[in-house]
Amino acid sequence: MEQIADPKPEMSFDDLEKIDIRVGTILEVQDVEGSRKLVRLRVDLGFAVRQVVVGMKQERDDPTEVIGKQALFVVNLAPRKMAGVLSEAMLFDIGYADGLLPALAMPERDMPNGARAG
Repeated sequence: MEQIADPKPEMSFDDLEKIDIRVGTILEVQDVEGSRKLVRLRVDLGFAVRQVVVGMKQERDDPTEVIGKQALFVVNLAPRKMAGVLSEAMLFDIGYADGLLPALAMPERDMPNGARAG
């Protein structure tokens, strides 16, 4: 059995309300040139199509297998450059922080792009 980390310190509901997690459909996956880990996703978030840079190359034999899938994205982080490419959201996945092979955090059925988690 895998060792899972202890829970993080308690936070207020107000802090939780600051995190904006939305459903988005992955439209495209492109290689980030010169990076061993990163790919660039083009994601339809309902209110906008954004570019999201994720470290997926070494986690999947074929990163393009996520095209057409819905996943959860944190959309209100400040944009950040990774390997020279601007990332406009963060993919919300499961397992990476625990050293596990990550899995997409996905809705159980199709949801409208932009639907909020919480």
